Formats: sequence, C-alpha cells, structure tokens
Amino acid sequence: MEEKRPKLVERLANARTQGDLSENSDYQSAREELEFLDGRIEEIEEVMKRASVVSTKNGGSEIGVGTKVTLRVNGKDHFYEVVGEWEADPVNKKISHTSPLGQALLGKKKGEVVEVEAPAGKVVYEILAIE
Repeated sequence: MEEKRPKLVERLANARTQGDLSENSDYQSAREELEFLDGRIEEIEEVMKRASVVSTKNGGSEIGVGTKVTLRVNGKDHFYEVVGEWEADPVNKKISHTSPLGQALLGKKKGEVVEVEAPAGKVVYEILAIE
C-alpha cells in the first residue's frame, strides 16, 4: 500500500489536469480506486488497533485460539487448528474460534465430546489430542 497509494494520487492529479472531470473516465476510475484503497487502509488500521497476541501456553490442557486439536468424527480422525477469524482457512483445516465448531471446542479438554449443529444434522466430535 505504501507504493500503490502514491501512484494512485499521482494518477488522479494527472487525470485532473486533462480538463472536464465529469467526462474524464481515468479521473473517475482513479478516484474510485483511491477511495477503495483508503477504505481498506482504514479497515486494516482498525483491526490492528484491536489485535492482541494470544498465548497458547496452557500445556495443551484445553482448547483455545492457537491450539491444534485432533478430533474423531464418524470413526475418522481429523486434525484442526483453532485460529482467529482473519486466519480461518477451512480447506487447510484452520477453523475460526467464532465458527460453530470453534465455539463448541473452546475451553474443552482431551477426552470430552462436543456436539455441533450442522446443516446435515448434529455432528458429534470426540477430542483425542490437544497441542
């Protein structure tokens, strides 16, 4: 963003010198891109203000953000990592702590069983290991 924003500002200034702004598509496009980029910068700054480092030094005794967990569901073992919302990537087995499964797992310990309501019905997970 440190490179893109100055280029957009320069592009906008150049387009502004080309005359009638109401029919200048380059000016309109540059202005829209700059507004979008400024909005994105503001959004990221707000996230950074509220961000905090999470310590996972609970000795693997209970599930929290940053915890890796092995679960058994329908006789098969699955490995997940509980992460923050912005890091969630279900394809790579990174589930958000705010997802239904993530919420059900928070604070649970090895050997416990959790039930999660899914579109296909209730799914039962057994907690096999916590890292």
